[in-house]
Amino acid sequence: MTSPQKRGNAQTLEKYLATNKHERTRKKNQKFFVLVRVCLWLKNSLHFCVSAFLICVVFLFAGNSFAQIRKQTKSKVPAKKTKVAPKNVVSNLPKVTQIDAEALKNLLKPNGKPLLINFWATWCEPCREEFPDLVKIGADYKDKIDLITISLDELSEINGDVPKFLAEMKAEMPSYLLKTPSEEAAIASVSKDWQGGLPFTILFNEKGESVYLKQGKFNTAFLLAAIEKTLTETQGKVTQR
Repeated sequence: MTSPQKRGNAQTLEKYLATNKHERTRKKNQKFFVLVRVCLWLKNSLHFCVSAFLICVVFLFAGNSFAQIRKQTKSKVPAKKTKVAPKNVVSNLPKVTQIDAEALKNLLKPNGKPLLINFWATWCEPCREEFPDLVKIGADYKDKIDLITISLDELSEINGDVPKFLAEMKAEMPSYLLKTPSEEAAIASVSKDWQGGLPFTILFNEKGESVYLKQGKFNTAFLLAAIEKTLTETQGKVTQR
């Protein structure tokens, strides 16, 4: 083989080796980049998995904490108390009738029986204190005398405190509430000796004559004595105690 041929073969071999080396380098680079991409994907996937895991843990902890707080809050809320109706207040309250000065005069007209009237108010403590004795007198002399009570409370209490108090006292006598523009005229029609103070109790005989009166808390013994005397006499002298 001549020298020029040898040089040509050598050059061809060098070109082949250079080309082959370049190809091998390119393939190695491709493999390297593929490996890098795989590593990056695995890294991102790992980050995603870790992040997802941490998020799940946070939500789980937050859910448990919220449930615990809600449970504690419920335990701190006091239970609603059931309201119990008072034992001595009945559902059907007594009827209280409104009257004026003219109606009061009609009530004072004699009807053949002694008449006992008690003027009172729910805000009057002596009135409340003597009321049980008044109820007992009404029950004991139910067939012998007429007993009525007249409240001087505000008209707004005609379906409120007045009938509620009467129910508590188990009062069965006719009950009224006096409301008139001229209280002085109404008071004067009952008795000239009544100055308007409460309680005020007055007893009329069967002729409509006053035989007992008391401004202030009455003495039960004196009132009973006046009733008994009135029942046995046709006329009596006014007695004050």
